[in-house]
Amino acid sequence: MPRKTAPPRGQKRATKSVTGRPAVSTPRRAEPRVSEFPRGKSGVSEPRRSVNRPPTNRAGQAAPAPTDPIEQLYARGLTDGLPVVPPTRERVQRALDALGRPADELIALVPPNYGRATVEKIAINAVMAGCRPEYLPVVMAAVEAVCDEAFDLHGVSATTNAPAPLVIVNGPIRLALDINCGAGVFGPGWRANATIGRALRFVCVNLGGAVPGVVSMSTLAHPGRYTYCIGEREEASPWESLAVEHGFAPADNTVALLAADAPITVYDQRSRTAPDLCATIAATMAVIENHKMTHWGDTLLVLSPEHAAIIAGDGWHKADVRRFLFERLRRPVRELVPGKNGGDGLPEHVLRKFADPAHNATLIPKFREPENIKVVVAGGSAGRFSAVVAGWSFSKGSNLVMRRIR
Repeated sequence: MPRKTAPPRGQKRATKSVTGRPAVSTPRRAEPRVSEFPRGKSGVSEPRRSVNRPPTNRAGQAAPAPTDPIEQLYARGLTDGLPVVPPTRERVQRALDALGRPADELIALVPPNYGRATVEKIAINAVMAGCRPEYLPVVMAAVEAVCDEAFDLHGVSATTNAPAPLVIVNGPIRLALDINCGAGVFGPGWRANATIGRALRFVCVNLGGAVPGVVSMSTLAHPGRYTYCIGEREEASPWESLAVEHGFAPADNTVALLAADAPITVYDQRSRTAPDLCATIAATMAVIENHKMTHWGDTLLVLSPEHAAIIAGDGWHKADVRRFLFERLRRPVRELVPGKNGGDGLPEHVLRKFADPAHNATLIPKFREPENIKVVVAGGSAGRFSAVVAGWSFSKGSNLVMRRIR
């Protein structure tokens, strides 16, 4: 019987999945040299990106077991820095059984490296994220949406800006899976929200190659890059849901994907009319990116049930909110000239359209269209707070993308 030979020095044997192929195809990532990073204006290189490996033994601290699968996955750079669930054959098989789809079915090619996101590979990443098997259809739909060209995952993954894919779930599946739509909707405590968003992030990193500090070079990023998933609280909304607005039936289960910044809280305890409350919201939205940014695209307005009730109490619908905000957020050219009340402003190709920009009163909108303002109702029943979630939507940036959950 021939002897089994060890793999070459520095190379590990592939872990076999339930179908016989490697369970995780991403190779161990080499540490980039400091010289590979661009230098800033100060001439200082970016800090070295440390390799994901278990900590060394320190005084009073036991060394991690060399066969600990959690430590092995961390050492291979396949985690988000937090512990993961080892994707054993049994766990992955349970996820595949729940889906009932061929393991080798290709769902998408994941930018920027265009890795093959098959059903099995998505299931492996979902297991590592802590997903229950019944969450997998939501994760699959989210992967389809985020890989749509209209979302521009390549740009989202490579930008030095801070967006993260935000998953918004609509339909009866929210209740079936206990997806949080109420109090603390952007916070912790709900397994479905936490693990669905995390699974999508793992797919973007482990299959798409959006490795933080190597490919994904966001200057600041934000906590949504760990996980970012909410449900719309349809039962507390006086209006049609986001999904119904986009042509789906109330009984359809859907996901919407937005390349999103962190939420900005809107605090308004005293307004009792729609115009007053929307004026407060407009003032918050005016500073998206910067106070002189114009022609912005898809952005999410999350109204709490109390705020939504005030607006609906005046007979306003979502279209009225959008129209008010769009018109309120227009500013004259003369206030958008670079160097006046801030160095930023309208780009040169826009300024050239006006003979005397410094005195021109033409109104320039903050958003390209009223429809770019996406309105949902979510959050707790008590508290007059709402939130603005800016999209990453430069002229050729990302758009909101929706998919039906199969």
